[in-house]
Amino acid sequence: MLGIVQGLTEFLPISSTGHLRIVPAFLGWEDPGAAFTAVTQLGTMAAVLVYFRADLVRIALAWMRSVRDRPARRELDARIGWYIVLGTIPIGIFGVLFKDQIENGARDLYLIGTALIVLGLVLLAAEKVSTRSRSMEQIQARDGLVVGLAQALALVPGVSRSGATITAGLFLGLDRSTAARFSFLLSVPAVVLSGLFELGSILSGEEGEHVSTGNLVLATLLAFVTGYAAIAWLLRFLSTHSTIVFVVYRVALGVIVLVLASSGAIK
Repeated sequence: MLGIVQGLTEFLPISSTGHLRIVPAFLGWEDPGAAFTAVTQLGTMAAVLVYFRADLVRIALAWMRSVRDRPARRELDARIGWYIVLGTIPIGIFGVLFKDQIENGARDLYLIGTALIVLGLVLLAAEKVSTRSRSMEQIQARDGLVVGLAQALALVPGVSRSGATITAGLFLGLDRSTAARFSFLLSVPAVVLSGLFELGSILSGEEGEHVSTGNLVLATLLAFVTGYAAIAWLLRFLSTHSTIVFVVYRVALGVIVLVLASSGAIK
């Protein structure tokens, strides 16, 4: 169940880490922990690698050419590669600085419920003010940095990595499909590195003592399958629909979490 939840919610702007904390709380299960969440994200990252394999290979080759050849940096794929590198720096810095808080205090249900509501309202504001007039060809270095800073906010469960980055993209005037596409491409380095780091912690026995290897593998495989389906669906959905449905869902879920947590129904 947690693998399916991870796959469905990683790319929708509703917070996968938040749901992997909320669902066990609703069902009375033990919190699987931040390490489990990070490792199962490798399944959804595999989905990104497979879905965008042609784009990623093209971008990687163009970026490597641009390292040696300055004029090649003007190519779109090379520029996207540099923007992905630039956008990954903030989450790498903050992830290392606040590792302990992220794995412990940040998994508080009150914080998650509040983050769901606040980011939902910010996403609503982005929908209202965005010009949605810019395509992938018009992305600039400033966009990579701003979206990268927004991605760092997703270290807080309940914010949503895709939610924060798509919201930032909309504020910058990107159309919905471009904002989502760049969000998915930007996620690859950060989540792969995070997942591999936490996988080492689990295999060494430092974390995740109550999670068996078989369960972890099963959850990761299911996250891959459902994550691939979620990517394909969301890109089609955003080409003709707004993100309002996700705003409503986030606010409603956030209110439910806060009410149940304050009443002691979940903990």
